[in-house]
Amino acid sequence: MTGTLSIAGLGPGDPNLVTPEVTAALAQATDVIGYVPYVARVAPRPGLTLHPSDNRVERDRAAHALRLASEGAHVVIVSSGDPGVFAMASAVFEVVEAGPAEWRSLDIRVLPGITAMLAASARAGAPLGHDFCTINLSDNLKPWPLIARRIALAAEADFAIAFYNPRSNARPDTLDAALAVLRETYADARLVLFARAVSTPEEQLRIVPLPEARGDMADMRTVVIVGSSRTRMIDRPGAAPYLYTPRSAA
Repeated sequence: MTGTLSIAGLGPGDPNLVTPEVTAALAQATDVIGYVPYVARVAPRPGLTLHPSDNRVERDRAAHALRLASEGAHVVIVSSGDPGVFAMASAVFEVVEAGPAEWRSLDIRVLPGITAMLAASARAGAPLGHDFCTINLSDNLKPWPLIARRIALAAEADFAIAFYNPRSNARPDTLDAALAVLRETYADARLVLFARAVSTPEEQLRIVPLPEARGDMADMRTVVIVGSSRTRMIDRPGAAPYLYTPRSAA
C-alpha cells in the first residue's frame, strides 16, 4: 500500500488565503499532523484523524508523519504561512536524510502557502518591493551571536529586513537587541512596520521610525519589517498610509 506525505502551508490566517492545492490535499488526507493551533484550523470529518502536538517537537512530528505515510496513509503536515519558511519542510527532510532508506522513496510534496511576511507586506503596501532578506530571531536552533552577525551584515547591505519570531515570553529582549544592532549601523529614522495577526480579526499594523521602535511593540504573532534607506511612506487623509520600497536603487 502506497501512502503520501504533503507538507502544506495554511497561509497567515484567513481561510481565503489557503491555496486550492492545499485545500485539495486536506480533502484527500487520512491524517493531519501539526502544532496544536495549526491543526485546529482543519475541520474534522469522517475518515480524518487529527494529530495535534506541542511546539518544539518538529523532528518527532516529522518522523510520525513519515511512519504513517510508509504504512499507506495519506498524511498532511500543516504549518502556518509557507512550510518552507522557518517551518516543517526542512524538518521533514532532515528526518528523511537520517532515517530508514525506504523513507526516501515516499511521495513527499511541499505545498507552498502565503507567508506572514508577504501578507504583511501586501497589507501595508510594498515594503519588500526591492532587495530584502528574512531573519528568524529565535535562538532555539542557532546562537544569538550568529543572529546578531547576520543582522549587522544585512544592515550594512541596506536590505529591507523581515524579522520572524521577534519576541516571546522566553525571549522578551530579543527584538530590542536586534534593533540595537540596527541602530549601530543606521543613523537615519528609517521606517519599521509592526504587523500583527495579519488577515485575522486581530490584525494590527503600526509604522514607526527606527528610533521609536521598541521590542514590546511585538509578540510571536507579529512580523517586523524594517525598511531600507529607500523605503517610503505615502500619507493618505483619513486612511492608513502606504508603505513601499521603490524597485530602483538609484
